Amino acid sequence: MKFGALQRRVKRCEQVVTVRLVETQDHWSTLSDVWRKGWSPLRIVVVGLAGGFIAGKLEVPGKVNGARWLQMVGSVSNLFASAQAAFATAMAAQATATADDAAEEADEASEQAQAAASATDARPAPRPEPEPELREPRPAEAATELSER
Repeated sequence: MKFGALQRRVKRCEQVVTVRLVETQDHWSTLSDVWRKGWSPLRIVVVGLAGGFIAGKLEVPGKVNGARWLQMVGSVSNLFASAQAAFATAMAAQATATADDAAEEADEASEQAQAAASATDARPAPRPEPEPELREPRPAEAATELSER
C-alpha cells in the first residue's frame, strides 16, 4: 500500500473516532439525565427496603453481617464515583484539546491574514498584546511567593 493511501486511511479512522466520541458523549449525558430523573424519592425508599429485606434473608450467621453489606455498598459507590471522575477527566482533556486546536487555527488564520496584507503592500495593523490572564494563584504558587519574600 502506498504511503499516501495509508495517510488517508489513518485520517479517515481519526475522523470516525472523533464522531464516535461525540456520539458517546451525547449518549452518556442522556443516560445520566435519565438515570438521575428516574430515581424519585419513592423509588429510593422501595429499593432500600427491598435491599434490606434481601440482605436480612440472605444473612448467614457469622458469614455476612450488616457491616459487610455496608462495606460492599461503600466499595460499589466508590467505584461509581471514580468512574465518573475518570469520565469527567476525559471530557476535560478533550475540551482542552479542542481549545488548543481552535487556538492553532486562529493563529494560522491571523498569519494568513498578515501575509495577505503584506502582499498587497498594505501596512499591517499592530497586533494587540494579549491581556494577562487573571486568576487566583494555586496553593503551591502562593506558598512560593510567601517564602520568597
